[in-house]
Amino acid sequence: MTYCTGMRLDAGLVFLSDSRTNAGVDQVGTFRKMNVFEHPGERVMVLMTSGNLSISQSVREHVAAYVGADGVSVWNATSMLTAARIVGDAVREIHKRDAQALAEFGVEFNIGIIFGGQIKGERCRLFQIYSAGNFIESHDQTTYFQIGESKYGKPILDRVITPQTGLDEAAKCALISMDSTLRSNISVGLPLDLLVYEADSLAVTRFTTIDERNQYFQMLRSSWGAQLKAVFESIDDPVWDAAPGTTDNVLCAANGKVPPLRVPLPAHLDQASAAAPPLQSVAQQFGGPPA
Repeated sequence: MTYCTGMRLDAGLVFLSDSRTNAGVDQVGTFRKMNVFEHPGERVMVLMTSGNLSISQSVREHVAAYVGADGVSVWNATSMLTAARIVGDAVREIHKRDAQALAEFGVEFNIGIIFGGQIKGERCRLFQIYSAGNFIESHDQTTYFQIGESKYGKPILDRVITPQTGLDEAAKCALISMDSTLRSNISVGLPLDLLVYEADSLAVTRFTTIDERNQYFQMLRSSWGAQLKAVFESIDDPVWDAAPGTTDNVLCAANGKVPPLRVPLPAHLDQASAAAPPLQSVAQQFGGPPA
């Protein structure tokens, strides 16, 4: 499995990917999932993949080498939209070539792609491309995309990321999102690739690979965990069965109780319960308290 996230912000783009692949509990591999297409001063494009590794590698190689009948490739496309179409067409081409053979061995044709960047004369753009080769583009209402094991890292992105978020703050948020995923899912693992692209720079200037020895990432994950715990502990516990107006933080008011939806006792248990004598204390059974 994998986890990748890409963000499109007013200030530029942020990309983060893990590097773990799994083919079983004892088949764990490390493969980098971020690929950069860079022609300094002219274009920077980033391709991140999830899903079947052989399919992902085939698509990447097809995109890198593809030249259409009209001579257009990702290296000379005049817009990111055209480049995204080339990536989508590459997915369809690999599907046409491999999907039936994979299906015969019970292997699903499965790939997810985040593709983004900037071509000179155009704004930064970000796309999510699916297994069918179709895609959607990020806009202000959807400033980030995720692929792979996305659910654990989504809440922090939803709370923090807006188009106005700065690049360093977005990178920090992406790393916290990744840490949340690392802690909850063994199929996502270090090292990580992080690329932060400043709009109109048309070159890769901020990139790093992060392993377990990275000082900033270790500080971030320990600080985030400690501060989450501190915030949690600072929130009051709920109050049960409170009379109206007597206290704050009422979870269940005394006058507003709703019973649970109980499943009726089977008839034989209900009858046995009705016939049983009431419980007595030890003292009652033996004629009162000891002298």
